[in-house]
Amino acid sequence: MAENQEQTNIQEEVSTKPASRKTKNKTGFYYSFLTLVLLFCLIQIGFGAILNISKTISYKAKISTLTKIRDNAENQNQELKQDIKLFSSMPSLEGIARNNLKMAGKDEVLILINNNQAQNPNNKKNKKHKKHKKHDKK
Repeated sequence: MAENQEQTNIQEEVSTKPASRKTKNKTGFYYSFLTLVLLFCLIQIGFGAILNISKTISYKAKISTLTKIRDNAENQNQELKQDIKLFSSMPSLEGIARNNLKMAGKDEVLILINNNQAQNPNNKKNKKHKKHKKHDKK
């Protein structure tokens, strides 16, 4: 009986050794697969962090340029509002009418001097050099 027990113990040890090797191989494969998956996830997280940092830097630059443009536009709007107030007053409207539109007020005479004739002396020379036909009397 003691021999039978020893034989069964030996058989159990022999039968468990290949089974334990199979389980060790399976668990080793699972661990290596999981490490590859984890490495892939870490690489993805790293690339995502780098992309997010670069996007935030570019967005901050865009925001700063847009705020400068907005501030310039607000300053220009203020200047234009002041110009509207200045031009909408009666004395400025009269000045515009007198200078640009050549209008005169009540009891005023407007004299316009045409500078085009003084600037074109070539017209007079062309008139002098024209040849006239002489008519012969027969």
